[in-house]
Amino acid sequence: MATELTRRVTASCAIAVVSLGLAATASAAPGAAAHQRVSTVKISLGRVLSNPSGRVLYLFEKDGKNVSHCGHVCSEYWPKLMSTGTPVAGAHVSASHLGRTKAGQVTYYGHPLYSYVGDTKPKQDNGQGSTAFGAKWYVVGTNGHKIDPSGGA
Repeated sequence: MATELTRRVTASCAIAVVSLGLAATASAAPGAAAHQRVSTVKISLGRVLSNPSGRVLYLFEKDGKNVSHCGHVCSEYWPKLMSTGTPVAGAHVSASHLGRTKAGQVTYYGHPLYSYVGDTKPKQDNGQGSTAFGAKWYVVGTNGHKIDPSGGA
């Protein structure tokens, strides 16, 4: 009886350890490249930052410098641009202003960068100027500033 109980407890612990390991691996940095490239595309608002696939990148006004305030649910709609190593600058991007948060999210001039699930193909900016999760979202210009055609600061 004690041996059977020991086997069951050992098996349960092994399953729990494997499950935790898989969960940690899955949440570490989904879609993270070793050295994520930040590129640019030209859209109606001008030249803006993009991921390597040409998807426009956004900043979230609620974020702090090198700190994301976009939690789990938020990041389902606004995926974080992640990199496990030093990000790489494409043409028109200042390599010296690229960085990463402690969690590995790519930053530009201290702004954590995001894509938007509503942009279904390159060069779309459907998230531009929207308000979600407590603040506004803007595409990012090559100078690191939000692009706000309304002139709002």
